[in-house]
Amino acid sequence: MTGAAVRGDEAMYVGGTITSIPEKTEGRLLLDDSAALKFTSKKGDLSITYTKVSSIEYGQKAGRRVGVALAVSPLALFSKKRKHYVTIGFADEAGKNQGAVLEVSKSNVRSLLTTLETRSGKQVEFESEEAKKNVGR
Repeated sequence: MTGAAVRGDEAMYVGGTITSIPEKTEGRLLLDDSAALKFTSKKGDLSITYTKVSSIEYGQKAGRRVGVALAVSPLALFSKKRKHYVTIGFADEAGKNQGAVLEVSKSNVRSLLTTLETRSGKQVEFESEEAKKNVGR
């Protein structure tokens, strides 16, 4: 999936502070649990409790607000297909601040953002006006 945008129910953990999942791990996002967002993959799983979410950002570049150093290929930013990134800041079970950058498919980004806002009570911040228009806001 490197180079190509994710499709359908696919998602990719691009990177963040979660070291148990390697960067650029492909998997699926599950929104059916009303208490937590779940990312599942063959290389590891991530569960983010909605009430522990501190920030949500959507853009077409990896998020800038979570203090996470990510190495996103500059070439990927110039590709013709747009990639859709959601950066989630949250507290883990120990109360430590964490961050995760997920690449999601264009077809799922609106429902994901709506679910995150509704269940976390946090507003999505947009990386740009273009990103905001992309999801119809």
